[in-house]
Amino acid sequence: MGKIIEVKNLTKKFGDFVAVDNISFSVEHGEIFAFLGPNGAGKTTTIKMLTTLLEPTTGEAKVNNFNLETERDEVRHSFGIVFQDPSLDDDLTAYENMEFHGVLYNVPKNIRVKRIEELLKLVDLWDRQKDLVKTFSGGMKRRLEIARSLIHTPKVIFLDEPTVGLDPQTRNHIWSYVVDLSKKEGVTVFLTTHYMEEADKMADRVVIIDHGKVMASGTPAELKKNTHTESLEEAFLKLTGSAIRSDEASSIDTLRSHARAWGRR
Repeated sequence: MGKIIEVKNLTKKFGDFVAVDNISFSVEHGEIFAFLGPNGAGKTTTIKMLTTLLEPTTGEAKVNNFNLETERDEVRHSFGIVFQDPSLDDDLTAYENMEFHGVLYNVPKNIRVKRIEELLKLVDLWDRQKDLVKTFSGGMKRRLEIARSLIHTPKVIFLDEPTVGLDPQTRNHIWSYVVDLSKKEGVTVFLTTHYMEEADKMADRVVIIDHGKVMASGTPAELKKNTHTESLEEAFLKLTGSAIRSDEASSIDTLRSHARAWGRR
């Protein structure tokens, strides 16, 4: 069906610090694509560029055949996103959270009403539509966020650590919903995760990034074969090393300090 995301020689610099270093990859329509890397590897910066939150320094990228820099509005309407940190309004009901998001995306009311019912049923939350989100479990909130991200019928959904902090049973349920939604909605899934077994099991293809560079790409089976390992986690460690990395907060602080330094120039 062709490529839904195309990235060519994409680079992002903050002053002298190169966060993303001349990377190229593509994502096919309808696949579940895993973008993996240690903390500070450049994953978040890449996703921020693909979702128009950051401008590339050099290179180019397209989402749904729209250019990131010249067709930003079209790109934004082409994707949905579920952030790692919660983004629901706990003082609204599940339905109201969906409704609010639909209004922001200018989804016509007659379509919006139908989509909300369809999506809440798909994630088994229709019977809780009138309940305040503050009463929901972590897994229920994540399911609602995934449903909400699809209200405007995007072509791509970005999932940034969608199962972090959830117990194994809930994680398994979340992935069953994601796979089901991907098939029924015909949506491409672009995910990041530190749970290598999830990527091994769920992803059609994987790109591993480290120090801002693409280290390897292929199916989980290809990566394991090429690294002579038996699991994606072993392949990941072989490609990126086993040294402990700085946590996400430290990585973000580093980027911010470089950005501030660059702004003063």
